[in-house]
Amino acid sequence: MENTVKTVLFLGLLTGILIGIGYLFGPYGLIIGLIFAVLMNFFAYFFSDKIVLWMYQAKEVSKSEKPELHAMIEGIARIAKIPKPKVYLVKSANPNAFATGRNPKHAVVAVTTGILELLHKDELQGVLAHEISHIKNRDILIASIAATLAGIISFVGAMARWGAIFGALGGNDDDNGGGILGFLVLGIITPIMAFLIQMAISRSREYQADESAARLLGSGEGLVKALKKLEDGVKEHPMKAGGEAGASLFIVNPFSWKGFMKILSTHPATEDRVKRLQSLTF
Repeated sequence: MENTVKTVLFLGLLTGILIGIGYLFGPYGLIIGLIFAVLMNFFAYFFSDKIVLWMYQAKEVSKSEKPELHAMIEGIARIAKIPKPKVYLVKSANPNAFATGRNPKHAVVAVTTGILELLHKDELQGVLAHEISHIKNRDILIASIAATLAGIISFVGAMARWGAIFGALGGNDDDNGGGILGFLVLGIITPIMAFLIQMAISRSREYQADESAARLLGSGEGLVKALKKLEDGVKEHPMKAGGEAGASLFIVNPFSWKGFMKILSTHPATEDRVKRLQSLTF
């Protein structure tokens, strides 16, 4: 419940920033911003799953190819009371997994070859329950909306920066000084705020998926062991393909950014996730 409230507040903040930007750009700025947001959200809702699967070269695998994996996903989906997601495989030594799809009826769970080789059955079940929890909680949709809003704010911020630069080059009129400064503030500070809020939403949803997974299985022990193994495994085999844009979708950051502050991370620290899981009562 706590993480749900946080998510709503963070999405509200992103929307508020976008509305504020619209007002700054004049009476029609807000309308244009909202139309742009709706169109981008529509695109993200229907096509983000296909883009992500293409980015990481994921291929659908049949039940005959991976019967045990299919059986695990089917069993957990039944407990979660959602349709069985499609099963995809990513050929990568990076031990990881992600879920995508616009709703439970059009969902995908993808795992890497590395995670299948690294984890024991109970650990893999914990990971799959985490991904199925993302589907059940509609986190993919929430992440898509957050990314879209943050993307629009960043785009407008870039326009503002260029506007300030060209305004400065276009003349030395002292009256324009305040306007140029305003454009620079808009162009620099608002995109940073949007990025930080987006990261906070991502971390909040990871905590909630961890808890949901543990409750689905009646224990968080398998997921705890899996998270510890995955953190070490990612350091040994960081992902090389697909780019960092989809990092927030994975159960652990596949690129193992070292030295990043917690506030800049798409995922909570593994030790914090483990502590929360171990504190759950059933």
